[in-house]
Amino acid sequence: MNVQDEWPPAIPENPKGDKELMNVTRPHTYPFSETITLKGHIIDSLILARVMDAIMDLGGDFNVEEIYVGRHKQEPSRARISVFAETELQMRQILVTLQQFGAQILDGGDVRTEPAPIDGAVPDDFYSTTNLPTQVRLNGTWVDVQGTEMDLVIVVDRERGAAFARPIGDVKAGEQIVVGHEGIRVIPMEREREQEVFSFMRSAVSSERPNALAIARVAQTIREVRDAGGKILFVVGPAIIHSGAGKYLAWLIHNGYVHVLFGGNAIAVHDVESQLFGTSLGVDLQSGLPTPGGHRNHMRAINAVRKVGSLEKAVETGLIRSGVMYEAIRHNVRMVLAGSIRDDGPMPGVITDTVEAQRKMREALEGVEVAIMVATMLHSIATGNLLPAYVKVVVVDINPATVTKLADRGSFQAVGMVTDAELFLRELAEELGMPK
Repeated sequence: MNVQDEWPPAIPENPKGDKELMNVTRPHTYPFSETITLKGHIIDSLILARVMDAIMDLGGDFNVEEIYVGRHKQEPSRARISVFAETELQMRQILVTLQQFGAQILDGGDVRTEPAPIDGAVPDDFYSTTNLPTQVRLNGTWVDVQGTEMDLVIVVDRERGAAFARPIGDVKAGEQIVVGHEGIRVIPMEREREQEVFSFMRSAVSSERPNALAIARVAQTIREVRDAGGKILFVVGPAIIHSGAGKYLAWLIHNGYVHVLFGGNAIAVHDVESQLFGTSLGVDLQSGLPTPGGHRNHMRAINAVRKVGSLEKAVETGLIRSGVMYEAIRHNVRMVLAGSIRDDGPMPGVITDTVEAQRKMREALEGVEVAIMVATMLHSIATGNLLPAYVKVVVVDINPATVTKLADRGSFQAVGMVTDAELFLRELAEELGMPK
């Protein structure tokens, strides 16, 4: 290295003062500009950095007009930023993205609405919600949007001064639908001020993570939620039965750690099969070997329940005396079993209308504080789309891609564990007191 190449380079003298150093000329003039404000723990939660990244990723530019950094962890920070764009469409895309981080448009007015043209359709410029708490401004007052989840529209009732998030399919002609980006405020999720139970799990997903410690933290969380009267949701796939973990899930239900249960036709079918014939998909759960004629056992299980009329009748008559379905029915767990095109039977109680199944799932989620999703990719994604951001979500699967899909699709609060379903449920039950 030459002497003249010393590092770090010297800062040039600035006879006009530090203020002049910051007055950098923008390379060209942008035809569109807006000013946004940010407030909260925007530094340590990396919200400010994410806002800047989003502006640049979308091809815009920015200028930080004012910034105040909180002096201690309880004091919020604030920033005022000018945003620049080449086109009106680009500016709209930038602003909608920044609203997800809690950005507010300075001097913005009330929310804009247009009537729905027909039942089940909305104006082209509709606002699509995130799973974050959202407000709209009506007559100068910020109003909470009720029922916020991902990918809904906002319906405004101006007479009542109220706003509701609603699926497009449920919209009625003439209802006032929020359009554009004015008068909308999204409240971002910030990093916990104190140590958070799941914070250590939010690094990259890996099968080499310390599962025992993670499971202990999950057990601590759901114990606290149960004891405080909150609700715990389990979203489960049939691999729980295939792997022999059904008894651990049944124990969790029996002991009050499951209040809502989501799954498909297969979890019910194979649970009943395991109780009636000791097999799952025809494989003996004790020996792990296929049984003669076992391939028809799941159909025999469906037929047995259909003959008595329902899963509830199967419990009442003593046809089913143990297992996941038995414990869920005996302990009044809210179950939603959503079917698919590939289902055999299906088992009585399985909802074959997917729109109706989604409605039932949405209704059952009221009061849920923790969601544990084990070995079911499609039901996990479907549930994640319905959950508000404040619900803690744990996704467990042997496939790392399944674990990351939820976060990739917008459920950023989800944390993942790459491990076997049987190991996870066994250790979770034992952490909560199940005898070994």
